[in-house]
Amino acid sequence: MTTLDILPEVTCPPTDLWSDEPPLESDLHLQQIIILLSCLELLWQEKNDYYASGNLTIYYNEEQLKKRDFCGPDFFVVLDTEKRPRKSWVVWGEGGKYPNVIVEILSDSTANIDRTKKKILYQNTFRTPNYFWFDPNTLELQGFRLIAGQYQAIPANENGYLWSEQLELYLGIFERKLRYFTADGQLVPTPQEAELEQRQAKEQILLEREQEREAKEQAILEKEQAILEKEKLAQKLRELGIDPETI
Repeated sequence: MTTLDILPEVTCPPTDLWSDEPPLESDLHLQQIIILLSCLELLWQEKNDYYASGNLTIYYNEEQLKKRDFCGPDFFVVLDTEKRPRKSWVVWGEGGKYPNVIVEILSDSTANIDRTKKKILYQNTFRTPNYFWFDPNTLELQGFRLIAGQYQAIPANENGYLWSEQLELYLGIFERKLRYFTADGQLVPTPQEAELEQRQAKEQILLEREQEREAKEQAILEKEQAILEKEKLAQKLRELGIDPETI
């Protein structure tokens, strides 16, 4: 009998688990999650080493499974992982990785939990480096950075933006929506905004080319007009018996 023969059978918890999150509370929640997700996907379109999702269950231990105490942040990002579709985020099936960034969208029914129970969970269990919450109605925005195991408030810059060193982006409010800003304060566009900017840029190029063409045509016309005027003057001088070449 070998050592392997006497080892007890190990039963591993499942990793192929469906998300079990309740429906989003409002269109504002849905719109906000879509903005955060789509802007990041556009900005990081060349990256394949991250996973971002919204309203998706995070499974992190067996006790949670037994109690059906499911936890699904409104939006989260995991860095240094494979970018591929998932039914849920199962920590023990992802090499023990937890989210690097979590954003909760506050509502009347969840705000207290997001500010207390979930904050403690993300601090003590998930050890998530950056945690933010945003209220789409009151525009309350708070951010926290994990320092020595405790969340410390992230100070806002002069524009009211909060820096996420995990994303290397600011989070701030623009037109009543939570948006990303680059390190130099530039708004990260949505796909629709980026498409509009590209279309306007193309239209501007076409306009400038048309203006340049018209300017060239006008210059040619003015040159031809000048030549015609010169010829008329020369003809008039000849009629008066004056050689225009002598003038």
